[in-house]
Amino acid sequence: MTRFHTQVPLRWSDQDSYRHLNNARAVMLLEEARVALFFTTAAADGLDAFAGGLLVTELNVAYKRQVAYRAGHALDVEMWMDEVRAASFRIHYALSDGPDVAITAWTRMATFDLDAQRPRRLTPDERAWLEKWA
Repeated sequence: MTRFHTQVPLRWSDQDSYRHLNNARAVMLLEEARVALFFTTAAADGLDAFAGGLLVTELNVAYKRQVAYRAGHALDVEMWMDEVRAASFRIHYALSDGPDVAITAWTRMATFDLDAQRPRRLTPDERAWLEKWA
């Protein structure tokens, strides 16, 4: 199984009053990782259709342990796919700030035509690209 890895910077504004990563900010960091995969990496692979519409339809987050704020520190996010269907798929995340995973999560995504304001089916190229990360 091929997995995507990216680094997301930990910012001062990401911490809570206890100097730990705020739970809501953690979800934003996962979004940054998703953007790196579905916009930057997909575009570099010649696939820009996801930029036309991709919606989160479900979100599940499990906080395994606290992530202490450290200035200038980046967190590692590992991502992979499953449940690739006609118009949706699921992304799994493992966020780490060292050797141990701190947060696991998944999002179910739906492809969407923003101009027509309706769901759309995955293209064969999109499906093949997603299955690369399965």
